Amino acid sequence: MVQLVGSLRKELADSLSTCKVLVVGAGGIGCELLKNLVLTGFKNIEVIDLDTIDVSNLNRQFLFQKKHVGKSKAQVAKESALQFCPSANITAYHDSIMNPDYNVEFFRKFMLVMNALDNRAARNHVNRMCLAADIPLIESGTAGYLGQVTVIKKGMTECYECQPKPTQKTFPGCTIRNTPSEPIHCIVWAKYLFNQLFGEEDADQEVSPDTADPEAAWNPEETAARATASEKDGDIKRISTKEWARSTGYDPCQTLQQDDIMYLLTMDKLWKKRKAPTPLDWQQLENSSMSEETPVSGLKDQQVLGVWGYCQLFQHSVETLRSQLQEKGEGAELAWDKDDPPAMDFVTAAANLRMHIFSMNMKSRFDVKSMAGNIIPAIATTNAVIAGLIVLEGLKILSGELESCRTIFLNKCPNLRKKLLVPCILDPPSANCYVCASKPEVTVKLNVHKTMVLSLQDRILKERFGMVAPDVQIEDGKGTILISSEEGETEANNSKFLADFGIRNGSRLQADDFLQDYTLLINVLHTEELERDVEFEVVGEAPDKAPPPQNNQEEVNSITNGNKDSAQPSTSYKGQQEGDSCIRCALTSFEHDSDAVRQASLKYIHGV
Repeated sequence: MVQLVGSLRKELADSLSTCKVLVVGAGGIGCELLKNLVLTGFKNIEVIDLDTIDVSNLNRQFLFQKKHVGKSKAQVAKESALQFCPSANITAYHDSIMNPDYNVEFFRKFMLVMNALDNRAARNHVNRMCLAADIPLIESGTAGYLGQVTVIKKGMTECYECQPKPTQKTFPGCTIRNTPSEPIHCIVWAKYLFNQLFGEEDADQEVSPDTADPEAAWNPEETAARATASEKDGDIKRISTKEWARSTGYDPCQTLQQDDIMYLLTMDKLWKKRKAPTPLDWQQLENSSMSEETPVSGLKDQQVLGVWGYCQLFQHSVETLRSQLQEKGEGAELAWDKDDPPAMDFVTAAANLRMHIFSMNMKSRFDVKSMAGNIIPAIATTNAVIAGLIVLEGLKILSGELESCRTIFLNKCPNLRKKLLVPCILDPPSANCYVCASKPEVTVKLNVHKTMVLSLQDRILKERFGMVAPDVQIEDGKGTILISSEEGETEANNSKFLADFGIRNGSRLQADDFLQDYTLLINVLHTEELERDVEFEVVGEAPDKAPPPQNNQEEVNSITNGNKDSAQPSTSYKGQQEGDSCIRCALTSFEHDSDAVRQASLKYIHGV
């Protein structure tokens, strides 16, 4: 007769009390997961989260209360979970899981790792650490009513990176600066403007007109005349935006909404097939009847003000932010935060004024915040269901029944078999995966004469291939070190082009990340024919397009974990809607719960 402890077999209950597990993330899913773990009988838990508690978390992250706002999520989650089970041994880390202190040896002390993360970079990193340590990983995510859980085990299942993910939607700089056509373009521009005025300046995020835009190119014979154009032509001296703002005393009346728009109008090629913008004359606006606006009813955050209302909001936010900057002292910078009222007011006002200039319908503060903060809908009950499934899959692993584990999708509507939860058999590792293959190898198409070493390090190795501290050696027979993770050792190489080191078509680079215990061989494919604003392409890695969603399918945002309102920088609002619509279409259209569902959905799993 099987001996039970509560609802568990005695052997399993004993295992729970002795095994050590790691929970990465203490937000929406993490709070539910910690509660479930201690109530199930897990006694030795370590939890790590870099974030602090915000007011917006309180509607679903129930381990937190208003008095905890501003405190460490991991620490407060630990204290709250201990109230459910005071005998549990919980260790909390207010830190990033990507910190080098949490190396492969750190991961090896756990029997199981459970992800409750909200971003792809951290998921990639934990995936690699678990592969290196040969520890089972349970991955999860939610978005609104949708959710999923899957199990990853080295050599037995697909890893997190086996299936290519849709790339983050971005917008060319020339579109942002010259020809915005959607509200999101104006919102991204406003966030860039915030950094140019009050934060860390970035040349790649300049807000003034982009004269390098081929569409805006002038005829050669006109160049000299335009170079000496008068103030009447709208031409202005190009200096740092921050310097210009300081020279005007951050006067909101002297804004880029007028001078730069007049300058854009001189690029007449831009306006042959599209409506030209209308410069904003602050003084004229103030004196006109537009300043006498009727009161707006409804909730404050959902009101759409008039043009003069946004002018006043812009002026007030600039004055507040300027005062904050002065209080911090010389050389200080402000960081944009969607939950900081003056910063959010600034972006709301600046974006709406730009929308007005380019003849778009203006948006409420609520809508702007959703787009600027890339807010993904989070529902407490979805998090609770997914956290419960994580624990159930964990119990299978600890019982030695890994073959019984499944990828489980939570759907909004029942499928034809009347199921909301759809299980799919775990697939074996992909032979072409550049992470978990026995000898990971990729081919990268780029221009060796235009790609700098710093771009190789930051944009390709760190951003695209998820490395944290890469070392790169050229396979040239000499063992030339191109990039070193030791600070300052190869810094002089950063501004040089790959061709300067003899790298050409067919060259091979060996990239090592010792923290992740990961080596990637990169084959360089030189090309002169990349599309504009495309720095490189990974050959064979682009995800297949999803089948078109049904007309009556509701579009939703990409699957993340509901852990945090802001999952990514705000150059992507719509996210991977196509993928999620495809998942929902598959779940509701197929009678069987196996290959058809998996093939239609796993390409888009955790597309954040």
